Amino acid sequence: MRDCWKNRRGYDRVLMTVAATFLSVSASSAFAQSDTPRSSAAELAIDAAIPRPEPANVPPPTAADFKMDTASPDAAKTAASTPAASAPAAKATDGTTSAPSTADAKPADVATAPTSEAAKSEPAKEEAIKTEPASSDAAKGDNGNSDAVKNSTATVTPAAVPAVNAPSSEPAKEPVKAASNVAPDDQPVADKLRELVASKAVHFERKSERAAVEKFYTARDFAPIWTQSGKLTETAKGVVARLKDAASDGLNPADYPVPDFAAATTPDALAEADLKLTASMLDYARQAQSGRMHWSQVSGDIQYPEHPTDPNEVLANVTSAKDASLALDSYNPPQKLYQALKKKLAELRGESDGHVIQIADGPALKYTPERKHQPAVEVEDDRVPQLRAKLGISENPDDRHYDAKVAEAVRKFQAMAELKPTGILDARTVRAINSPKHDKQIDTIIVNMERWRWLPRDLGAPSIGDAYVILNIPDYTLKVMQHGAQVWTTRVVTGQPGIHATPLLTETMKYITVNPTWNVPPSIIYNEYLPALQQDPTVLERMGLKLEHNPDGSIHISQPPGDRNALGRIRFNFPNKFLVYQHDTPDKNLFAKQDRAFSHGCMRVQNPDQYASILLNITDPNSHYTPEKIRSMYGSSEVDLKFPTPIPVNITYQTAFVDDEGNLQFRKDVYGRDAAMLSLLRGGRNKDLEAVIAHAQPNYVRPVGNLRFASDNSWSSGPSFFERLFGGPAAPPPPPGRRRLYPPQPQGWYYQR
Repeated sequence: MRDCWKNRRGYDRVLMTVAATFLSVSASSAFAQSDTPRSSAAELAIDAAIPRPEPANVPPPTAADFKMDTASPDAAKTAASTPAASAPAAKATDGTTSAPSTADAKPADVATAPTSEAAKSEPAKEEAIKTEPASSDAAKGDNGNSDAVKNSTATVTPAAVPAVNAPSSEPAKEPVKAASNVAPDDQPVADKLRELVASKAVHFERKSERAAVEKFYTARDFAPIWTQSGKLTETAKGVVARLKDAASDGLNPADYPVPDFAAATTPDALAEADLKLTASMLDYARQAQSGRMHWSQVSGDIQYPEHPTDPNEVLANVTSAKDASLALDSYNPPQKLYQALKKKLAELRGESDGHVIQIADGPALKYTPERKHQPAVEVEDDRVPQLRAKLGISENPDDRHYDAKVAEAVRKFQAMAELKPTGILDARTVRAINSPKHDKQIDTIIVNMERWRWLPRDLGAPSIGDAYVILNIPDYTLKVMQHGAQVWTTRVVTGQPGIHATPLLTETMKYITVNPTWNVPPSIIYNEYLPALQQDPTVLERMGLKLEHNPDGSIHISQPPGDRNALGRIRFNFPNKFLVYQHDTPDKNLFAKQDRAFSHGCMRVQNPDQYASILLNITDPNSHYTPEKIRSMYGSSEVDLKFPTPIPVNITYQTAFVDDEGNLQFRKDVYGRDAAMLSLLRGGRNKDLEAVIAHAQPNYVRPVGNLRFASDNSWSSGPSFFERLFGGPAAPPPPPGRRRLYPPQPQGWYYQR
């Protein structure tokens, strides 16, 4: 009877295990498909007694999960001694078959809880916690403790089940927001900043700056940039100091207003002040780097590379710098010549505020240079030491002699002050030197500092020691620089004022041409040569020029290589839209003149063979060129010498600069660039001077109709145009008769020779 009961008991346990597994899998599938709450107490009891495994994480049961009644005799005795414990476990409420005791469940089954819904995860955890002590008590029940069985079945009463599956009566909570980076004291200001940025209440003229500001403030949760708890930060103090000192860099502090943070006591006022300081900071950085006016506002013959600021970079750079004032100052030109002008500007302004040196009236002072049998005459005067200090002559400051250096400084000052440059210190010159505050000199320095902002920040080529060529038109000099020092210099002849002015530009010299052919540009052909040819039809042949008719009916005039070629023996090529270049010239006598604006726009170099050898040795150090080697190439065929590395060429207009001895020098405003810029700065307050102006490009066309020239024996009186230009032989007097003059053509912009 016992054997039969034992076998039956084992058979029932197997059935219960299979049933429990089936119910577990079915319940899990039903739970995954529907969230309908259980209605019957039996279903609730099953849900509470049988933990639902996560379908995605728990594998289906295998044969190894089922244990048969092959236990040891001791285990069989233990099971036989507790028949009463098995009977209640086999009964279920409402007559339904109950799940087996939790002692037979696997640990993984007990610990696993569904995590597909956040709202049900916490009750499931609580239920799993409740089943753990039940499992341990049930294990004791197998050893004969009937109270443990009661405790185990007590944990699955229907009254405790609704807490597991019943839908929560409370509304779902909103996701927890990430913690704000804004300090509590600054949160009201941040809220107002968010509103101002969204409404665009603070005006930013440039779209790129507005977009950068919106992005920057958004990234910091609209926390104020310049204040903390209503007080200025050290970064803000540095920015404010730099803006208020804008005049030291030739800028106008009124263009960069600083809001009154001391009076800003409300979140609204602090937020508005924060944005206004940001706007002023961006304006300063942009104009310090690129200038208050675009170069196209001044003239159509200026072209420098654009280098605008990136407002995103400015905001990141200034706000993260240890020294915000220094970071903001870094947008000003870094070149030594700019920094030297800045220092001299401060000195001039310091003189106007402090002790002013006045030159007393007295007799005229004149320096007479040494002659063949007469020594130089240097007049002594007590005013000379003061004159040396006034004109910035540092050598022999106490010397009372009016020597050659003092006379040259006076002559240069006279030229700058639009006086006759005689070098004689007369009463008119004394009055000009004593002019209050040196307003004209200060203005000249300011516009020159402005022009430095147009130039590239790196003037040279880094791969060849930052080498570059810089030409100063008003000083008529050219310098070759390398490693921050002057390598070589020479005199140049530049374009005549007006339509032949030499353009301002930055380009790269790519090669030089020995024995160049001069192809006369259309501007000179139609505006000058053809009218002259009407008067003297033989001049082209006498000057070695060739005239050809192109298939389209236009005219081409050229001059082959030779000693009398208008370009001389060497041409230095840096392609540009103005068609200008540097070259040799047969007219060497012009280099002896003080003012050398005689060309049609190109730049004539005094010592081209030396210039060529210097450049070739910089760009190709192994070439070992010398002036003699260059001259040995002179002949009748063009020879191009290409540079392995192009050399930047910077054509500048410096009417004020500091020389190698540290003296402030002024030059005549030969093209009127200073006057034009000062007029714009003073009268363009309501204009956007940073806007680009598009200038019309020249359009050279041949004259309408057939060209009719004078007869072969018709001569013009006096030297012809070509003879005036090249210095050719004088023409014989013309026979009596009328001369036919070709009507003048419109002038153009492109310059040659």
